[in-house]
This record gives sequence, C-alpha cells and structure tokens, in this order.
Amino acid sequence: MSDRIAIVAGNWKMHGSLASNALLIQQLMAGLVHVRTNCQVLLCVPFPYLAQVAALVAVGTDQAPLLLGAQDVSEYDVGAWTGETSAAMLKDLGCSHVLVGHSERRSHFGDSDTRVAAKFMAAQLNGLCPVLCIGETLDEREQGLTEVVVAQQLDAVIAAAGVAALSNAVLAYEPVWAIGTGRTASPAQAQAVHAYLRSHISTYDASLASQLRILYGGSVKAGNARELFAQKDVDGGLIGGASLVAEDFLAICIAAGA
Repeated sequence: MSDRIAIVAGNWKMHGSLASNALLIQQLMAGLVHVRTNCQVLLCVPFPYLAQVAALVAVGTDQAPLLLGAQDVSEYDVGAWTGETSAAMLKDLGCSHVLVGHSERRSHFGDSDTRVAAKFMAAQLNGLCPVLCIGETLDEREQGLTEVVVAQQLDAVIAAAGVAALSNAVLAYEPVWAIGTGRTASPAQAQAVHAYLRSHISTYDASLASQLRILYGGSVKAGNARELFAQKDVDGGLIGGASLVAEDFLAICIAAGA
C-alpha cells in the first residue's frame, strides 16, 4: 500500500439490533484503543440505527474515532418522496460518508449509472463524502469486459459531476462475483483493476488520481486482508460480513493500517 491514508468501511447491510449494535461498537472502540492502526474506520449502518450509532461513536475518544456512514441516499433533496432519505437528513444525523452505487443497489433496486451519479452529487452538495462503488459481474469478467464496465460506471459520475469531484470522494472496487459468495479476487486481480482505475482517472487529472483512495470490497476477511492491502493501489477495504464480528473487523483494520 502507498502512503495514502487507508480507510476500512464496514457495511452492515441489513443486519443489527439495538442490543447487538451497542455491544459491537463497545468492542470495536475498546479494541481500537489498544491497537496501533493508521487507518480511518467507517461504519455504514442501516437507516434505523444511524441515530443510535451516532450517539455511541460520539462518546469515543480521539484514540478510537469511528466515522459514521449510510448505505444509500436519495438523489432528491426534499419533497414528496415517500420512503427516501435525503443527504441533508444523513448529515443532520452525524454521517460523514455514504455509499452510492453499491452492487446490491444496482442489481436489486435498479440504480442506473445516471441515478448513481445523481446520488453522488446530492451527497457532495450536502457535505457528505460519497463512497462510489463500481464493479463487474462474473459474466462480464469472463467476457473480458471488466475494464469496460468499471470505466463506464466511473465515467458516468465524472461526466455529471466533473473529475474534480473525485477529490472529495472514495472509490470502491467491488467485483460482484466476489460479494457474499466466499470467492475473493486474488491480490493480483484486485491490484490490476485498481491500477487500471487509477490510470484511467489520471487521463483526466494525474495528481488527483495519485491521491484518490481506492478500496477493495469482495469477501475481505481477517485471513486475506493483509495480502490484499499490501498491493500498491489498494487503499483499504469495503467490508461486509466480517464487519459484524469485532475480532475480525479489528484484525482487518490492523492489516490496513500496518
């Protein structure tokens, strides 16, 4: 990994309860106080638990800071959009980050590249740092379309928001075929796509590309995190199931900050 400050983002997906959340946060904060890690730690929790987790992380010390993020955001700011949650609301609750374009939102809920770009811009207009998720399916990889797909997803945001907007964003490469399947891109496969993304962005702005943090998401575990994060262009991870187990998540944070 380079000298870019790593970030480890835990995506709880649709998991949690008031009791289990409180215990997990307590364990994470206690663990982070006693380990040395130079990475930023972000928790992306379900909407109903944002206020609870915001209160829990607010009592943390400077030694164990936890950032709060949401898992999705509406492209609309206000109005008759029943069931939607605006970026301003997330900011009001204490969020600093939000996931946009997660593969499950794209595949299950029809979030198109255009809609993802609109959500990206809504997040930034309201002071949130978007974590832009991009990635290919297994079929697309087997057809040799990985670079075409991730470039298309990324370019849709650049076309709408401008490349400079990436300076206040985080990019997450999450191969769809490796999410929740137990399959993981090899360190070499992850590095190849991350390097391509950085090279692609450098055609717009080389300086920005060199500083942009690109996370890997796709069945990252305590056992494979160190090797993945050792890659030159991998700047941390977007973690699913392992973020719900304090011991595993702490081990991943240590690996990222090593």
